[in-house]
Amino acid sequence: MAFTKQTIKDYDLTGKRILIRTDYNVPLDKAGDVADDYRIRKSLPTIEYLLSKNCSIIICSHLGRPDGRVVPGLSLKSVAKRLSDLIKKPVEFVNESIGEDVRIASARLKPGQILMLENLRFHRQEEANDPIFSKQLASIANVFVQDGFGVVHRSHASTVGVTKFLPAVAGLLVYDEVNILTESMLNPSRPLVAIIGGAKIKDKIDILKRFIDIADVLVVGGAMANTFIMAKGIDIGESLVDKNELPLANDIIDLAISKAKTQKFTFYIPQDGVVSDDLANPTYTRIVDWDSHIVADIEAYPKQPKIYSYEIKKHEKILDIGPFSGAFIAGAIQLANTVLWNGPLGVTETKAMIGPIGPFSHGTELVIEALLGQYGTKPYSVIGGGDTVGYIEGLKLEDAFNHVSTGGGASLDLLSGRKLPGVEALLKVDH
Repeated sequence: MAFTKQTIKDYDLTGKRILIRTDYNVPLDKAGDVADDYRIRKSLPTIEYLLSKNCSIIICSHLGRPDGRVVPGLSLKSVAKRLSDLIKKPVEFVNESIGEDVRIASARLKPGQILMLENLRFHRQEEANDPIFSKQLASIANVFVQDGFGVVHRSHASTVGVTKFLPAVAGLLVYDEVNILTESMLNPSRPLVAIIGGAKIKDKIDILKRFIDIADVLVVGGAMANTFIMAKGIDIGESLVDKNELPLANDIIDLAISKAKTQKFTFYIPQDGVVSDDLANPTYTRIVDWDSHIVADIEAYPKQPKIYSYEIKKHEKILDIGPFSGAFIAGAIQLANTVLWNGPLGVTETKAMIGPIGPFSHGTELVIEALLGQYGTKPYSVIGGGDTVGYIEGLKLEDAFNHVSTGGGASLDLLSGRKLPGVEALLKVDH
C-alpha cells in the first residue's frame, strides 16, 4: 500500500475527544445555503467511524478566502446544518474557532455528539501556522484526525501546527485519496492515459515530466496547449499564452520525442480547435484545423478553401479542442485501462445559449462521455484538479467515476511527486 501513516483504524480512539480537520470549502448559493455537498458527503465515513467508537467530535474547516477577516457570508453555519441533515444527528455550532466560547462548548460535548467550529481562516494565524493559535486549537481535544485532503498540501495551523501538540492520524478520506492517486501512478493497469489541462506549463511542469516517464499516452489540453501549438510554429492569434514558457514547451516536446524513440509512447497536442473573438459573448465560433485542413476542404468543396479557413485569425482565440482532437482523445481512452485526468480541455465556465453544453465545453464533454463508456470501453478513471472536479460536480456526475478527488492543489502535488506537509506530519505506521 502507498500509505505509510497511521489512520483512525490504527489508533485507539474509543471515547476520545477528537479534533477533525475537514475540507468543507463548498460552494454556497445566493441564500447562503450549501449548493454542492460532495465534500461533506465524502467526510461521512470518517465521522461515522468516530461515532462508532463513542467519540465526541469537534470539526474544524475553512470556507473561501476571508484573508483573516470575519466575513458573515463565509460562515460555516450553513455547512453545519447540511452535515446535520446528512448524518441525521444534531451538529452544534460555535461562532469562533478558538477562545473561551470554544473551550466551554467542547468541554460540554458528550460521547456521540458533534460540534463544528467557525471558519478557521477568519484568523490570519491559521494560514501563518502560528504556534500559539495551533496550541489553542489543539487544547480542546485528545487526538487530531486529518481528513481534509484538499488542504494537506498547505503548512497551516490546522494541517501541521496542531500535530505538534496532539497525536495525529489520518481519516479515511485522506487515506483513500493518497492510496488511490499514488497507486494509479505507480501501479496502474495499462495502458495508462494521462490527460492534463490547465493554463500554465510552469504549474504542471512536474506532472508533465512524470507522466512522460510513466504514461503510455499523454494528452495536453486547455490553455496550456496553446504554448505547445505555438512552439510547433502555428500562429495562435490572441489565444492565451505565456511566451516565456516556450522553452519549457520545447523541453517537454524533446523529452516526449526521446521517449517515443525507445518505446511505445504518444504525446498528443491538439490538431484543431474551436475559436472565437469574444469569450464573454461568443455569438461567433468556428473550427480551425491547423494540421490536416480536412474541415476547410469539406466546407469549401468543390472550391479551394481560403487560407484563413485553416488558420487562426489575428483577433481570434483558441477556446476548446476541435472534433478531430476530441475523437483522438476519446479513441485513446477506449484503448486504456487507466485514465488520469487533471484539467479541463476548454473554457467550461462559458454558459450555453442553446442546449446544455457551453460553446467551449465540447472537448471536455467528449472526455467525460468516453470515460463513462459511451463509446464502448469504460476504463478505471481518476479525476483531479479543482476546475475539472468543479465541472463534474456541476453536472452531478461525482459518483459516475472510479475516483473524483476532493483536493485540487493537493492532488496535483501528489501526482507531481511532491510531499504533502499535512500528511507528512501524521504519526508513522509502527513496524
